[in-house]
Amino acid sequence: MKLTTRSEYALLALICLARHKPGEYINGETIAQEQAIPQKFLQQILLTLKNARYVYSQKGQHGGYRLSKTPDTIMLAEIVRLFDGALAPTESVSTYFYESTPVEKETKLIAVFKDIRDYVSTKLENTTIADVL
Repeated sequence: MKLTTRSEYALLALICLARHKPGEYINGETIAQEQAIPQKFLQQILLTLKNARYVYSQKGQHGGYRLSKTPDTIMLAEIVRLFDGALAPTESVSTYFYESTPVEKETKLIAVFKDIRDYVSTKLENTTIADVL
């Protein structure tokens, strides 16, 4: 598993929103400045987060974005999977995104990749946005 810039920025945007008062709308420009995220790229990420119901948006002078869930209920694994797919190092050991790969024939190698998958998924599934604030 390798995080893409999209998932890294998504996590940074959620952390930024979590640092503000609950229910307070933060405009995209503020998020972009606070987290050094290109604003056009951020808008795409925020749209994905909105469509997945992690943030609410509001238009207007006092509009912007806010979390739709509390930071302690948003698991890092959910966000990484939303943007990057599998947490496994190869699809042949992925729980949710399985696909056959050439390394499947080597059972000991697959066992190593499963251990890596299990560690990464356990860590990310048990870590929330609140935990990394």
